[in-house]
Amino acid sequence: MSREDYEVVIGLEVHAELSTKTKIFCSCETEFGGEPNTHCCPICMAMPGTLPVLNEKVVEYAVKAGLATNCEISQDSKNDRKNYFYPDLPKAYQISQYDKPLCERGFVEIETEEGKKKIRLTRIHIEEDAGKLNHDEFGRGSLVDLNRAGVPLIEIVSEPDLRSAKEAESYLRKLKSILEYIEVSDCKMQEGSLRADVNVSIRKKGTSEFGTRTEMKNMNSFRSIVRAIEYEVERQIDVVEDGGKIEQETLRWDDVSGKTFSMRDKEDAEDYRYFPDPDLVAIRLSDEYIENIKKGLPELPESRRARYIDEYKLTEKEANLLTSSKYLSDLFEDATKISKNPKAVANWIMSDIAKTLNEKELEPDQIPFTGEHLAELIYLIEKGTISNTIGKKVLAELFENPNKPSKIIEEKGWIQISDEGAIKEVVIKVMEENPQSVADYKAGKEKALGFLVGQAMKQTKGKANPQMLNQMFKEELNK
Repeated sequence: MSREDYEVVIGLEVHAELSTKTKIFCSCETEFGGEPNTHCCPICMAMPGTLPVLNEKVVEYAVKAGLATNCEISQDSKNDRKNYFYPDLPKAYQISQYDKPLCERGFVEIETEEGKKKIRLTRIHIEEDAGKLNHDEFGRGSLVDLNRAGVPLIEIVSEPDLRSAKEAESYLRKLKSILEYIEVSDCKMQEGSLRADVNVSIRKKGTSEFGTRTEMKNMNSFRSIVRAIEYEVERQIDVVEDGGKIEQETLRWDDVSGKTFSMRDKEDAEDYRYFPDPDLVAIRLSDEYIENIKKGLPELPESRRARYIDEYKLTEKEANLLTSSKYLSDLFEDATKISKNPKAVANWIMSDIAKTLNEKELEPDQIPFTGEHLAELIYLIEKGTISNTIGKKVLAELFENPNKPSKIIEEKGWIQISDEGAIKEVVIKVMEENPQSVADYKAGKEKALGFLVGQAMKQTKGKANPQMLNQMFKEELNK
């Protein structure tokens, strides 16, 4: 059988660190980084006799996420103990939620080649993060850092509705965008604030029964997730085609070799021996509490996208890209308020800024300059202080050393040459150095003008006013 005879089935368990100031069951700070074991206390270190107290903000943020993803909010919820032993889990159990999660039966809508598609959410529940193991590079052992232990998480579990790596990426990007907009998580994947466990299985097309799934844990890069899914799908098909059987197991993705490796058998719910945490009371939410959170929800990506098309007359493609990230959208909003030229702002973000982010492998939240900087850059180009070419150089400088564009061009000596005498001097010189192009233009070859203007821009290092150059070349050539 061929690859086309199989259908891919993907489900994702996404863990998002919540942006609370303190941990889920104690008052330790949640800020990323810090020296090992400096953001911990007897409670998150699981010292005997300590008792957890639930952070109310964690519940609020989880409900916010549930409402933003069309979930039903449970008014009667509880915390459970998920029992397993691992060196970075000081209590030898994780406080999570099992049969009564805070949010259930939601959905997120994504764009596919066939149109819009709803990805169903099974649940969103709260839980605490584990610590971190720092492995000695020489194999002499591992050290435990408990700074992250007790940092609040929400786990967002999807139904197995995804059918390709591309759909999985689209779903993750949409989910990340929603969480950013409602400001419950900074979603910094490079810091582990957003990571996913990826469940993959295959089945023969036309069958309804699911195949045996494998799980890849703690993946925190879109590129790695896409590559891992594509590799695992091919691996599973090869195993089945060779007469083998897929084992239910947890896999480790190795980004360097581009392969998955077996870690251990995949656990089932019964392996964790869940039971209600006796140290924590039930979570009871009133209608008024839920309604107040709903009223406080900010403008979400879909609503903002529609507004951009209606208010700023942007195309669907432009609106989709700008609202795909809260950071890009906020940059657009801030720059447009000052510049009053939404099309120019959108063009800069979609072209040069997007290109630079891609080349530098940066996420939008890592853009180092503000909407005010971008608006000033556009203003300087429109005013004629700098050319579009110099504008690109200023943007590159903004990524390296963010500063006011006006100050950058002053320090670099990039102010545009608009003096008629200086421009004419360059035009005459370029014509003298390129007699063949002058002859070509006079013979009716319009492209020769573009070449001459390009040479003049080269001589002035991009600082000459291009409109004045064009006009003056025409005047001199037509004499």
